[in-house]
Formats: sequence, structure tokens, C-alpha cells
Amino acid sequence: MKKYLLIFMMTATSAAMAQSGFGLKGGLNYADNGEMTYSDFTGAGEDVLKGGESKMGYHFGVFYEANILGFFLRPELVYTTTKSTYQFNQQESDYDLSKIDLPILLGTRVFGPVRLFAGPSLQYIMDNDFEGFELGDVQNEFTIGAQLGAGIQLGKLGLDVRYERALKENEAEFMSLDGGQGPERVDTRPSQIIFGLSLSL
Repeated sequence: MKKYLLIFMMTATSAAMAQSGFGLKGGLNYADNGEMTYSDFTGAGEDVLKGGESKMGYHFGVFYEANILGFFLRPELVYTTTKSTYQFNQQESDYDLSKIDLPILLGTRVFGPVRLFAGPSLQYIMDNDFEGFELGDVQNEFTIGAQLGAGIQLGKLGLDVRYERALKENEAEFMSLDGGQGPERVDTRPSQIIFGLSLSL
């Protein structure tokens, strides 16, 4: 009896994971790099500028998807860039951020090819650059956020849209300021709308 039960469990597990495998992914991000704290030019104190003009960034990477009993677990390893433009003293400066993301998503197919998923997203900041200013190191190189999204799976091809939200601010300080006037800190953890295309191998 135990022998037959073991064979049944192995067969069921094998069938449930038959579509598991690796793949490639890439796409575009529309990010809001969040708040920037700066000293006003009257010397009256600090003010906060929220979210400059958001611009398109991009991402690419790999994923593994394990399909088990109607659900899927999908860890991803992704290189991501984001860009925003802020304006100081009638001049525009671009803020660029590059990072490695590790979303760990759990999802299910709801009907037909439509799927819903959510999960934590870990990030490691590789580089951040603010045009015209020298930035110090970020407060935390490793941070965590959360992703929520929906997509469609058409054979080996997948399309999805996601919203990523920061769970904690992560600031970097400006090292070079003009007499203490101008930006002082920038939040390096963006919220994002992510449009993705994936190919299962």
C-alpha cells in the first residue's frame, strides 16, 4: 500500500510540475523616485519636493517558474534602471538609479490565460547618479518592497503589468552643495509601474 501511495504522489507531483522551467524577461518601467528634501533659497529651513517628472526606464533578466497544484512560484533576477527629472533654480537635473531586483511571486491562473500574482521584491542598489551633484552612499544597499500584478500567458509568451511599492524609504545624501542651498537628500526607493514581456525556454 505504501508503495502504491508513493508512486501516486510522485506521479502527481511530476504532472503538476510538468510546465516548470526557466525563461527570459524584459520590459519598461515608469518610476516615481519619491521625495527629495532640500533647503530653500531663503534659508528659512527645509522643504520637500515630491516626485519629479518620471521618465521611462527598462529592465531585463531571467526567471524560474514552478507550477504546483494550480499555483505558480516565480523567483526572478532582474537588472533595472529608473530615471526621473527634478528642477532646481530653473534648471533640470536627471536622477538615474540602477539596481538588481529579486521579486519572489506567488500566483494562480484565474480564467483562460489570465493570471494574478503578488509577492515581496528585494533590491540591491548598484549605482545612483544625480546630474550636476555628487551623491553619497545610500542608507541601505539592500531594501524590500512588494509587487502586485496581472498578466496573460499565451504558450511560451507572457505579458504582464505590475505595481511595485516601497515598504521603507531609503535615502542618499548630496555631498556637494552650493552654500547649503539646494537638495540635501533623495529617496532612492522608487514606486514603479512595470510592463513586462517574458519567454519560457
